Amino acid sequence: MSHARAADGAALHYEVSGSGAPLVLLAGQSNDHRWWDPVCDRFAAVFTTVVMDWRGTGASDAPDTDTYSTPNFARDVVAVLDHAGIDRAHVYGTSMGGRVAQWLAADHAARVDRLVLGCTSPGAPHGIERGPAVRKALADPVTAHAALLELMYTPAHLATHPGPFHTLGSSRLPAHARRRHLRASARHDAWDALPRITAPTLVVHGTDDDFNPTANAPLLADRIPGARLLMIPGGRHAYFEEFADEATPPVLDFLKDRTEAQS
Repeated sequence: MSHARAADGAALHYEVSGSGAPLVLLAGQSNDHRWWDPVCDRFAAVFTTVVMDWRGTGASDAPDTDTYSTPNFARDVVAVLDHAGIDRAHVYGTSMGGRVAQWLAADHAARVDRLVLGCTSPGAPHGIERGPAVRKALADPVTAHAALLELMYTPAHLATHPGPFHTLGSSRLPAHARRRHLRASARHDAWDALPRITAPTLVVHGTDDDFNPTANAPLLADRIPGARLLMIPGGRHAYFEEFADEATPPVLDFLKDRTEAQS
């Protein structure tokens, strides 16, 4: 367990496992490093794998300040890389982590080797927003938990996996941090920055993702020069967990530059 210091002094918790070339795994909005628990070992078997708690989550500091934005989260990742002594790493970001990874690759290009963007979006106004029925279900305290589970996983998976689930929000998340995470993700707009990404890029998305609509995947792949697109049939928002057997091998091959990912 280690802590880096962000530019504003906030402590950023991160953990390192495995060996090989460095790989940073970035979690979704309001979540911490445990987002990756079900699959982290698969990556650590090949790479020196870094996972972190966003500011406001887990064992990181949670300042109630205007420092929660996807570009600033990218600067927090750079602080972690600096503290870990890593000059350049592969980056795999999912959901809000994918939004942060876009800024990391655009604004800190020298730090990014290969880039994987999973179940993410370029942001408003060019991205495709979730539908009104989804927003309504998530806003209702009575239905929000069940709705989020069903957006993350298929009914078949939920019927055979009782949890715990690590994609539903950090267990250590103050109310102010939850609000600020939501605002940071909602305000993300990297559209103009995407053409500046020079890292080889793979865009991955589940075909049945209504939480972050699947239509965002080709938008990203078309906007980022030379990007490849990989769709996971039947995958919902947590495709990387439920469909790990389908998604992880091609991601590993892409990161190892062993094969061309096909849509």
